[in-house]
Amino acid sequence: MTDTQARQDRDAGRTAEALRALLDGRWAGVRDTVRERVRGELFAPVAGLSVEEHRARVADQLAALARTEVPGYGFPAEVGGAGDFGASCVAFEMLVADMSLMVKVGVQWGLFGGAIQALGTDEQRAEHLPGVISLDLPGCFAMTETGHGSDVQRLRTTADYDPGSGMFTVHTPDEAARKDYIGNAARDGRAAVVFARLRTLGEDHGVHALLVPIRDGQGRPLPGVEIGDCGPKAGLNGVDNGRLAFDRVRVPRSALLGRYGSVAGDGTYSSPIADPSRRFFTMLGTLVRGRVSVAGGAGTAAKAALAVAVRYGDARRQFTRPGGGEEEVRLLDYRAHQRRLLPALARTYALHFAQGELVEALHGEHTGERPLDEHARRELESRAAGLKAVATWHALHTAQTCREACGGAGYLAANRLPQLRADVDVFTTFEGDNTVLLQLLAKALLTDYRDAFGDLDTAGMVRFAAGQVLEGVIERTAARSLIERLVSAAPGRGDAEELRDRGWQLRLLEDREEHTVAGLARRLRRAGRAGGADAFAAFNDAQEHVLRAARVHVDRVVLEAFVAGIDRCGDERARSLLEKVCDLYVLSLVEEDRAWFLEHERLSGTRAKAVVKAVDALCGELRPHARTLVDAFGLPDEWLAAPIALGAEEERQAPRR
Repeated sequence: MTDTQARQDRDAGRTAEALRALLDGRWAGVRDTVRERVRGELFAPVAGLSVEEHRARVADQLAALARTEVPGYGFPAEVGGAGDFGASCVAFEMLVADMSLMVKVGVQWGLFGGAIQALGTDEQRAEHLPGVISLDLPGCFAMTETGHGSDVQRLRTTADYDPGSGMFTVHTPDEAARKDYIGNAARDGRAAVVFARLRTLGEDHGVHALLVPIRDGQGRPLPGVEIGDCGPKAGLNGVDNGRLAFDRVRVPRSALLGRYGSVAGDGTYSSPIADPSRRFFTMLGTLVRGRVSVAGGAGTAAKAALAVAVRYGDARRQFTRPGGGEEEVRLLDYRAHQRRLLPALARTYALHFAQGELVEALHGEHTGERPLDEHARRELESRAAGLKAVATWHALHTAQTCREACGGAGYLAANRLPQLRADVDVFTTFEGDNTVLLQLLAKALLTDYRDAFGDLDTAGMVRFAAGQVLEGVIERTAARSLIERLVSAAPGRGDAEELRDRGWQLRLLEDREEHTVAGLARRLRRAGRAGGADAFAAFNDAQEHVLRAARVHVDRVVLEAFVAGIDRCGDERARSLLEKVCDLYVLSLVEEDRAWFLEHERLSGTRAKAVVKAVDALCGELRPHARTLVDAFGLPDEWLAAPIALGAEEERQAPRR
């Protein structure tokens, strides 16, 4: 190795360390703890296991993790936890060595334990959560029903209270009401948080949650509890997804998780939230944590896939240069290969910073560091929905792209990419189908505008929203001020060099959002004014517009998060590199949506062509740093567990001696 090469390697190493410190962020210690705890033979990725072998292995991994500090992160100190909600989200997203373990952890300590924590009374939390943390009480989160999926408000499972016996009767009235795809149900769960319609004294009080035992100490289904097995899946076969149905199962009055609704011995219902609709959506707050965690876990899957593909592309050689001798060209030196991987890498960085802001906001709400009012909490839930959709779709696309970029080697199970792709696939539909979540986000944006402005013209509403939405959720006053200064100083539609001006980029995405949401609002308002207009039909006819409004909103929010992340970087080399990564993120977005920008005269034909050239140029500029950028993710080699990511390909091509 030459002195120049050695110096370059040292510089790259220091830059990777600076980037990793920035990416690890506030909970760097938690990330390091997971890196330390999740190692060794038990946690090493293994290909080719049968469903039963995989389930047993993941159960053993979960039991081992239960003996560490990790499960207690998100629970309060009074029940044996650490009271660090953000740490629990970060620990979850790090578990990429086996994504079945990631999901199993999410079910046990995120959904099941999280529901008891969020919906239970102080007494119920004290009684049950220590067993949840220690894994003495393994459980399920039984919300989804066969016939209703995302339509939680119309679940059909019932919980009827009998004042004479002081018992609830939990019942599945028909096949459509069967609880389906329930993690931990087929094999390991002993109890379930069951969402059912609470009925007492002849009145239906809507969906509430009850803690219902489903198995005895020997693992046998309890009387009246029907348990089925969903069987093999495309991925995540270490998770024992099952089906639950209840045939008049009786549970005591204390089974009702009573923080937001309780029933007295005589059957009288009471709640601190009088409005049934508001009460329902408050109880659904348990899903926010799951959506934030799923977005983070998907992000780590994308990072792992990119780490494998970039390392392979940096080592694998194919074809010689004309007149360039016998040495073959590295895959990553081809522009087409760079365009496959590097824009995806840039978007992964961008989404990481947006994810970090969400976790910070959720942590502040749950710990009381920064409590949210009802409006801000609703905005946080909307952002979580949108980011979950965008992040999981990105992870799925990235895993497939990385698989293809590695050719036949990427198709081998030993190289992790097929499994990553199969495992992350369902992330697009669980914790909320992505299309439904984007609809929720769009509806929330329109509702917020209407509530805030009444009869103010739509354009004015949107201009305000583009600058202020979620300002009450995420503490980033300094970052917001920076963004406003950049936008104010942005140049006009001038030369191609201005494509890399951050203010121009921010203003371009902000303008696209303003125009898109304003157009949607006008479209729906016109439909509403039409005689006999059907609100559902109007919204249904505008679905493409609705989904676009949500997507472009998320794009703008993610760019702002990236800008704020760069502003926190204190290392000059790392900051300079991140500036280029951010340029590639936003310009690749613009390139993808060139048709819109051209149709709406936000870009001229000349400038649209310049965007394509700028993306090419950025790919070339970032190519020497690609390995540094993926190494900064801090994913241990044993988690990647792919021979093509560990130098095996380079060794095969080295001359034999």
